[in-house]
Amino acid sequence: MDQEPTHASTASASRALAHALAGYREPNSTRSTFEIAITAVPFVLIWVLMWAGLAEGYWICLVLALPAAGFLVRLFMIQHDCGHGSFFRHRMANDWVGRVIGVLTLTPYDVWRRAHTLHHAGAGNLDRRGIGDIDTLTVSEYRALSRRGRMLYRLYRHPVVMFGLGPAYVFILQQRLPTGGMRASWQAWLSAMATNAAIAVLVAAMIWLVGISLFLLVQLPITLLAASIGVWLFYVQHQFEDTFWERGESWNVHEAGLHGSSHYDLPGVLRWFTANIGVHHVHHLCSRIPYYRLPQVLRDHPQLVELGRLTLLRSLGCVRQVLWDERQRKLISFREMRALPTG
Repeated sequence: MDQEPTHASTASASRALAHALAGYREPNSTRSTFEIAITAVPFVLIWVLMWAGLAEGYWICLVLALPAAGFLVRLFMIQHDCGHGSFFRHRMANDWVGRVIGVLTLTPYDVWRRAHTLHHAGAGNLDRRGIGDIDTLTVSEYRALSRRGRMLYRLYRHPVVMFGLGPAYVFILQQRLPTGGMRASWQAWLSAMATNAAIAVLVAAMIWLVGISLFLLVQLPITLLAASIGVWLFYVQHQFEDTFWERGESWNVHEAGLHGSSHYDLPGVLRWFTANIGVHHVHHLCSRIPYYRLPQVLRDHPQLVELGRLTLLRSLGCVRQVLWDERQRKLISFREMRALPTG
């Protein structure tokens, strides 16, 4: 008779797999440099085409804003790999490439890297929520809130806020202010202020070249689209029905990485623009693997393909899954929560 795998056995298997994937961690400097070139150069060229196309009509600019946002998202993914020390062999190369890209993505690299490291160290841990992740309440926590608290959580989780207003606020305003993680150390504060200064210089130069109105007409749709796409990707990587959350000693970093992160199986062109970030369960299990080696991991370990797999169509349903039910061990919707017994 088949037996259900125990928590200890799944944790042990996840840990063993993480060790097995260590052989994929070595970056190729030539490949990494090539990846930067085929991402940054098209981004600049499309930006110029958008500016030139304004003379023919704004619709050309808006059409080109989508691929431009795609390349900006891809630049963020390169910055992401730099933050994990996986894009180049040397830390200095990773850090300075990450800082430069951070000016384009409006993200203070050193502040983001610290928050993202904490996210990896505590993803799926109910006792360590709140840093570098999407705020997620359990059913009992939500029911214990006041009416105002419930309204605010519902507002925070509404798609218009989560994927529209929220991304714009985070990337345009919040990451400019000396708050949150920027207060962690003087290095974090310096990184944020240096990024702000570099952004100000770049924006001033572009306004001097093309004028403030034309600059905003081109850059704003790119920034807003890229921000929303980025938040959506981060959302579906952990906010799916059968994700993993545990408390205390029941939590394990390898098990949480493998079972608490999705395999967002996107069409080929979207996989390219998102730099394989959809292979997120493998990334969380071994974050030092460069993104261009993640498809090789799936080919060599086919058992990982269906684990936590989300298609583009299925991922749309993740928007409704907003509360963690500790009894059923899955994310549920507000409607499903109302059908549960109280107490």
